[in-house]
Amino acid sequence: MTDTSKYRLNHSMLRVKDPHATIKFYEFLGMKKINQMDFPDNKFSLYFLAYDDKHSASPGAHWTDRQGIIELTHNHGSENDPNFKVVNGNSEPGKGFGHLCVAVDNIQAACTRLEEAGYKFQKKLSDGRMRHIAFALDPDNYWVEIIGQNDSEKTKDVKETDTGSYRLNHTMIRVKDAEKSLQFYQETMGMTLIRTNENPDNKFNLYFLGYPEGSPATQAHREGLLELTWNYGTEKDPNFKYHDGNGEPQGFGHIAVSVDDLDKACARFEEKGVSWKKRLTDGRMKNVAFVLDPDGYWVEIIQNQRLKESNL
Repeated sequence: MTDTSKYRLNHSMLRVKDPHATIKFYEFLGMKKINQMDFPDNKFSLYFLAYDDKHSASPGAHWTDRQGIIELTHNHGSENDPNFKVVNGNSEPGKGFGHLCVAVDNIQAACTRLEEAGYKFQKKLSDGRMRHIAFALDPDNYWVEIIGQNDSEKTKDVKETDTGSYRLNHTMIRVKDAEKSLQFYQETMGMTLIRTNENPDNKFNLYFLGYPEGSPATQAHREGLLELTWNYGTEKDPNFKYHDGNGEPQGFGHIAVSVDDLDKACARFEEKGVSWKKRLTDGRMKNVAFVLDPDGYWVEIIQNQRLKESNL
C-alpha cells in the first residue's frame, strides 16, 4: 500500500535565463540552495531552493522530504543569449501558471526591503483595492505573491522583517474545469481542500489544497499548498485550453509530489486511470514519473528518500 497522507507537494519547477541572478533574488527572500544537479552532457543544471532557517518548517531535512521548494532549470548558455526569454504564464501566448507565493512576517517591512533593493513589482501594496497583498517580479518576470502571516493592520508600523520566518506558501495554476481538477487533486493525488474563496462578482473562485503539515498557526504559516484558479464558464468552451508551460513558449515546467513508496504510488495511479507523460519504466530515468492533470500540467512523482530508508 501507499499512504497519501505521507505525500508532500515537494517543489515547483521554473525555467530561468540566468541562475545567478535568479538565485540571488530568492536568497534575498531568505531561501537557501539545498541541492544542485548538473548534467554537462545534456547542458543543463537544476537548482533547488528552500527555506532552511532554524525557524523554517523543515530545517535540515533531505530535499525530497520537504514541501515548498523551488526548482530552477537552467539550460547552459541561455544567460548569454539576448533573444532567450521565458513566459511567466500570465499573458497570451502561454497563459496557465500564475505565481509562487511567499508568506512573510511583516508585509509592509518585507515589501519595503524588496523595493529598496531595487526589485520590481507587478503590484505594490499601495496599488489597487487589495492593500494586503503585493506581487514582486523575479529576474525572469515570474510573479511572486507576497502575503502576510500576520494581520496587515497590526504590522503597518513595524519596520523589521525576519526572512528566517518566511514560507513558500503556495503555487498557483489556472484550471479550465474546477470540478475535474478538484477531483483529480483530492481523489487521485490525495490532497485535502483547505479553503475556497468564491468571487461571484468577478466570476472566479480560488481553491487551496495541500497535504497534512503538522499544526501551522494559520494557512499563511504553511508551505507546499496548491492554489487552483477557476474562471467561470471556461469549462463550457470546447476550444478553451491553458498552456502547460512545456510547449513553446516555455516557462513553468511542473509541480512535484514526493511519495512514501514510488513503485506502489505509481501502481495506484495506474489503477486510478491517470494519463501519463512518463511512466517509471519509460526512458532512461527509472526513478521519476510524470502524471498529467486534467489541464495537461505535469505532476512529477519522486521518492521521499527518508521514507524509503524507513521502509527498509
